[in-house]
Amino acid sequence: MKRILLIILAIIVGAGALGFYFRKEIILFLVTRADRAEIAPYEPVAWMQGPAAAVTAPSDRPPNIIFILVDDLGINDLTTFGGGLAGGRVPTPNIDALAARGANFSTAYSGTGTCAPSRAMLLTGRYPTRTGFEFTPTPNGMGRIVTMIANDDTRGRPKVGYDRKAAATLPDFEDQGLPGSEVTIAEMLKEKGYHTVHIGKWHLGNSGDFHPNAQGFDESLIMTGLLHLPADDPEVVNAKVDSDPIDKFLWARGDFSTSYNGGPNFAPGGYLADYWTEESLKVIEANKNQPFFLYLAHWGVHTPLQATKEDYEAVGEVGSHKLRVYAAMLRALDRSVGQIVAKLEDEGLAENTIIVFSSDNGGPGYIDLAGINDPYRGWKLSLFEGGIRVPMFVSWPARIPAGTVIDTPVAHIDVTPTLAEAAGVGLPEGVEIDGRSLLPLAEGAGGLARPDDALFWQSGYYRVVRAGNWKLQVDGKQGKSWLFDLGKDPTESTNLAASEPEKLAQLQALLDRHHENARAPLYASTSDIPVAIDKTGAEELTAGDEIVWWPN
Repeated sequence: MKRILLIILAIIVGAGALGFYFRKEIILFLVTRADRAEIAPYEPVAWMQGPAAAVTAPSDRPPNIIFILVDDLGINDLTTFGGGLAGGRVPTPNIDALAARGANFSTAYSGTGTCAPSRAMLLTGRYPTRTGFEFTPTPNGMGRIVTMIANDDTRGRPKVGYDRKAAATLPDFEDQGLPGSEVTIAEMLKEKGYHTVHIGKWHLGNSGDFHPNAQGFDESLIMTGLLHLPADDPEVVNAKVDSDPIDKFLWARGDFSTSYNGGPNFAPGGYLADYWTEESLKVIEANKNQPFFLYLAHWGVHTPLQATKEDYEAVGEVGSHKLRVYAAMLRALDRSVGQIVAKLEDEGLAENTIIVFSSDNGGPGYIDLAGINDPYRGWKLSLFEGGIRVPMFVSWPARIPAGTVIDTPVAHIDVTPTLAEAAGVGLPEGVEIDGRSLLPLAEGAGGLARPDDALFWQSGYYRVVRAGNWKLQVDGKQGKSWLFDLGKDPTESTNLAASEPEKLAQLQALLDRHHENARAPLYASTSDIPVAIDKTGAEELTAGDEIVWWPN
């Protein structure tokens, strides 16, 4: 009997040891089996139909507006800026043509170094100090699981911090949204008689007052899954990033689904970039006789890395399998822009349609593709230039001369006031708008009246200001400051914090004033993430490598 008990005990101990050793695999397996919303088969969207005939000519109406936002695009992914992915072997001719046919804001910035707060700033023109929407909501359980995986293999980095108590205070992922009290550009345009449509990613809450339909959009075809195509689709080519814990979670938890106007989830009608583009063309067709606002928010090139076989074959041998899939995703986005422009031309709408193109932030280091943000340092999850320098092109042939290039620093907070002015819409009364209209710059009629010539970024204790050509970054966790003269040092190579104490104090005073009476974050930060500035997520850190801490 004693021997049997010892054997049972040994089995229990062994099983426990194996369970601990394979705990990541077990948890990810359980994540794949977690309860999920049922996904119905694909069904066509019955888009609302505008007037059958035009009352006035397109040139006599307020301009149509199409805002194309891509996800996690590196500034060097576009051949517009002279480099291009894989040494220029993956051209982006349609995006380049869009940049050339209007204003290219060559020094444009995202709202922050991650997606959701940046999107909130795009749609409201307001900083997180006013809205409280400061951190990026993550799917339920993601922070804890990703932290566990990351801390098993730090590659010389400090461990990720995770605050379980703070996490316990968070609402459900779907309920962490931009408050309905905030006034979006869609609401402003709707008041002017625009038909407003959202297609794609949202990431500002998906319930009640947070849903796009409650934030000014007449129609919304919203992304409810995480995959660009089912992983086993016969037309997909997948590339997993083995070094990245976020990627592991997305593959485990992801599904392929969408929803129209808050209805049941159903399978999209193809690869997301192509499907959303095809639906956008239908929206243009349905509304060609009335002013419309289309917000097309692509999921590409965000992980998981998935491309169609056709695009994968078309880009050819450009490097690793992973880089080739990424390049194929970029090709799909470029094709999307070309199809949108072609449809406008076919319908006679191109002259009086505004197209804005941008990315929500810079490219991430965790996908392990060096060079996507060149020549700038840093990545998504940082406020170095690589994390926040983004393309921003504004095309409006009726008003903005082709080939316009503007070097003045601008940012996502400027999009809402720009579109409002273009449409002849007044900004909401009693609401402080931090952005400034870019139309005077684009039309060569003047500059920006921005207080102190300053732009601000923040994520918790990590705060940044650019005033003129000077940029100060303050990492409150490390107690470290970086001061750069971007006019002389655009790649942030030389930290002048020690040698320019007066300039440091001046910019610190701007930061302090910006945060006076700031609204507290709506949802708590739960993670402290170390981010290497100069190395990808797969590289080993060694003595002297710089990091920033990113709270989220």
